[in-house]
Amino acid sequence: MTSLPFFQVDAFAEKPLTGNPAAVIPLERWLDDALMQAIAAENNLSETAFTVPSENDETDFDLRWFTPTDEVELCGHATLAAGHILMHSEPVRFATKSGMLIVSKRGDVLELDMRAANLTEVNEQELTGALGLAASPAWLADGYNDAAIVELSDEAAVRAVKPDFAALRKIHRMAVVTARGRTEDVVSRVFVPYLGIDEDPVTGSAHAALAPYWAKRLGRNEFTALQASARTGVLHCRLDGDRVHMGGRCQTVIVGQFQL
Repeated sequence: MTSLPFFQVDAFAEKPLTGNPAAVIPLERWLDDALMQAIAAENNLSETAFTVPSENDETDFDLRWFTPTDEVELCGHATLAAGHILMHSEPVRFATKSGMLIVSKRGDVLELDMRAANLTEVNEQELTGALGLAASPAWLADGYNDAAIVELSDEAAVRAVKPDFAALRKIHRMAVVTARGRTEDVVSRVFVPYLGIDEDPVTGSAHAALAPYWAKRLGRNEFTALQASARTGVLHCRLDGDRVHMGGRCQTVIVGQFQL
């Protein structure tokens, strides 16, 4: 039997059992892709992050992410979780399919440095219909799991959205509904049924698109964001040129061994 170190971390969580849980499994070398996918399915969390020590002097670890059904090109909360487990004092540099991602400390929070998404206005009536909304413009992010932002009138409207998940499952989009918030500057909810996640608890990659979107509308480059899922999570977003810095806290809730 093979034992693998296993950590479950609540990311962007002000306290345990909130935020977005991710599994982090540090490896010495890559497992077979099918086995990593099976482990992610067994975990049944929105993401399982696997790392191996990097052979490149410019990065510390190679990092890959798996949902219960697919490998994805980018996951913010599981990257923050991996940084939480692997960081000692210096920032941790990850080599990923989406380029280098860096997790560092800023005050009492961890901060993830990501490329800011470029946004294009599109008309996606099938998407808004599946969200149960009237036809309205959406803003599509380049990369970032095809995030599509739909702005609503207020926080109550965001909380009231009741998607048709069967319809959304057929649409290759990360659906993001958002508005100005009540307790935080911005509020959002995120739905990714095409990747096996009906509603994501807290989504770093979505905020790589929300940061430039809201910085323009708020007239400032730094703001707080509440993801209003059942678990909730708070992100501290800062736009710096073409980079987004997302701050949050992490809570380790399970430490053990994965047995194969």
